[in-house]
Amino acid sequence: MTEFGWRKAVTDYIAVEALPHDKLGHMARLYALAVRIGRMESLEWDDEILFAATWMHDLGVFLGHRPKEKAELERWNHVPYTVARTRELLAGWGFPEEKLHAVAEAIETHQPADNPVTTEAILLRDADILEQLGAIGALRALVKTGRDSRYPSFSSVMPVLQGALKQLPARLRLNSSRLLAAPRVDVLSTLIAAIESEAGGLLM
Repeated sequence: MTEFGWRKAVTDYIAVEALPHDKLGHMARLYALAVRIGRMESLEWDDEILFAATWMHDLGVFLGHRPKEKAELERWNHVPYTVARTRELLAGWGFPEEKLHAVAEAIETHQPADNPVTTEAILLRDADILEQLGAIGALRALVKTGRDSRYPSFSSVMPVLQGALKQLPARLRLNSSRLLAAPRVDVLSTLIAAIESEAGGLLM
């Protein structure tokens, strides 16, 4: 399969498997954001690795791929599952075998607490952190209310937003990512303050 062929196989697969369906937008935005950061930093990266890693990195959080029960979901580490399935799927779609390890490494180190080493992994992680800030970050968190067993109410989601605001900006690796984060931090801070003010302790 050609490069165009495996890329289409990736996006077609994620378009079906990304459930709830709004998760699909995260993959497209994440790849675009990672490329934008890379260009702002004048970095060189392997776009096959970056594309595959950004589009596949959250496979294990999709409905049908993650546990249903709340207790299991709270213990669930989607990364090992995602890495294993990504290796299998990419190999079947004709992705270059010699690059599978680099894709796996980027996925393994894409979370805020991780320490990525490769350029592709750093771009993925910084972009994923930015997606948890600003208006998009708020949308992605608040939409879980009532449909994710871990977040039965608005008040259960607020710590997610507050934690993102407090912890994530300092974990960005690249200067360009920090520049992009600044307006997102302002938006998220304003939104949180407005919610708390309007709710008056009665958010529920």
